[in-house]
Amino acid sequence: MASPAGQSSSRMPVPAPAAAGTSSNPSTSSVKATVDPILRNALRYTISAREYALLHRYVLSRSRVLKRRVPAVETVQRVYNSSRPRASLAETDRSKAAAAATPGVAVAEERADLGASPSGDDYNARAIRHSIRVFVATGAAMKLWESLSRRLTAKQQDPNSSGSRHKRPIYHSPTLRLSLSLSTILLLYRLLFRFFSRLRTHLLDPSAAPFRRRNPRTTFTLTSPYAPAVGASLAGLALGVYPAQQLRVSIAIYALFRALEFGWNAAEDGGMVWGWEKTSNGKLDKKRARPWWWGSWMLQPFAFGQLLHALVFDRDCFPSPYGDFIFKNSSSYLHPKPEDFPASLKWPRAYDVVDSLAQMARLHWPPFVSPTLFPTKDDAIPPSVAAIAPLVSGAHPLITSLSCAALHPADPSCSRTFLTFWLRSFPPLTRLFLLLYSALLLPRFRSLYHFPVSTINNLLARAIRTSVFVTGSISTAWASICFFQTWFPRGFFPTQRFFLGGFVAGFWAWVERRHGRGVFLYSARASIDSLWKVGVKRRWWRAMKGGDVWLFVLAMMLTGVVYERDARAVREDNLRKGISWVRGEGWRDWAVDPDDIDDDEEAHVLPKDE
Repeated sequence: MASPAGQSSSRMPVPAPAAAGTSSNPSTSSVKATVDPILRNALRYTISAREYALLHRYVLSRSRVLKRRVPAVETVQRVYNSSRPRASLAETDRSKAAAAATPGVAVAEERADLGASPSGDDYNARAIRHSIRVFVATGAAMKLWESLSRRLTAKQQDPNSSGSRHKRPIYHSPTLRLSLSLSTILLLYRLLFRFFSRLRTHLLDPSAAPFRRRNPRTTFTLTSPYAPAVGASLAGLALGVYPAQQLRVSIAIYALFRALEFGWNAAEDGGMVWGWEKTSNGKLDKKRARPWWWGSWMLQPFAFGQLLHALVFDRDCFPSPYGDFIFKNSSSYLHPKPEDFPASLKWPRAYDVVDSLAQMARLHWPPFVSPTLFPTKDDAIPPSVAAIAPLVSGAHPLITSLSCAALHPADPSCSRTFLTFWLRSFPPLTRLFLLLYSALLLPRFRSLYHFPVSTINNLLARAIRTSVFVTGSISTAWASICFFQTWFPRGFFPTQRFFLGGFVAGFWAWVERRHGRGVFLYSARASIDSLWKVGVKRRWWRAMKGGDVWLFVLAMMLTGVVYERDARAVREDNLRKGISWVRGEGWRDWAVDPDDIDDDEEAHVLPKDE
């Protein structure tokens, strides 16, 4: 019988386990010894091995000088492989045990593994590299936008009269702070998502059973399949780096609307909205179909009603692009200055007319006394609306309403003015939208080449529908003032009738209900923003400091939860890939069934470092 010493001496020596991030391969050690550490880190945090191979193939290898000075593709590949940390055997066994105990526990880990670069790229390095690229791309885009907007909208000013612009410190620059905010959001989201995913895996490990028994509520929270998405949404707090300006509010409202849209899609797909149809046996068979009349167009009456009321009474809470577009295309109701009008007198502008309409509503719509028939009457025009005196002083004597005298002073017929508006505004708006949609058709030039007749027909039909929608909405909003003045008593809803007029004008969205979803959602977002500002101004509610940032965090949280529950609730495939990329899972559409992807297609859907 052999002694214990003899048994131990006959065994092979067991090598010590390598530390994480090290390699036992001598070639990797030689790479680390020969490659400059600064160059190695610069490569890892700026470019991937795949991108470096393409850059070396098409740019660096073209020059002999650069080709001798830069490292070879194989060297860079070995550098990436040597820099990639390897999971220990204990961590691998823990992940497998947790996956066996709970079937859905390793979904996030599996996605992270698939999201890892096949070239040995490190997850943290890739996250930092992508955040740097977001920082640079956002800064360049903002600088380009500022340059273009300054050239397009800058007014001619005398350099001697205008004061010199003071240069702000660089840390006060909105461009820098927006770039820093977005890049930080991406970096923190990836790091937090991976941290909570791994924490969930560790807590579901059998070795963590004592902790789960001692802390049942904490365990229930941290082991939820939605815990990584909820925890990573705290990265949205980095939006506060950007100053509290309109752009930050717009980003928060847009993110909230998209999150609510995803939540609505998930609820509708689950049958929680329209219910289920029952068979003859009384069992639930299939979901009920959405009603044919339901759609985003239903937001327009409420949005237009609120916006028209805010335009008249709270113009400081109204989006100025909306007002500029409406006034520019309302020549039948907002009249320009006549050529023979004396230059010494002031002609009422569009906003003067709108302010006068607000004063008329507060005065319960006073009647109009024609100065032409009664030149000696002093109170023909109330003093609060004296700004429109040059406009209404020569109004038609048959007009009996002061609002009609302000909107169409030369024509006593409201219906004829409505028809004239259509004849004047419809053709130029049709040309405008035809040019716009033609420009949007350029990226899809192949459809025009292969199907010219159907493409042109769709283009013309869409331009006409949009023009009908816009012309009808604007004309109805103006004509409703005259209509209510004619059929309503003076004291019946004197100020609320503007909301009612905008509400009626919003029903023109029915014409464009199939293709105008983007316009409808934009109007709804603008209305929500305006309504919030009106409520703060009138003290209906109190504004919370940083409330838009927390709103953005809530939107990110809801989006992550819905995406984790059912990725198909996000209808756009590119957006699903974008969410997967933000989470660090690669540019892949996880709503696609993996069984439907063959080996050749899988090579294309595996994440790329873009």
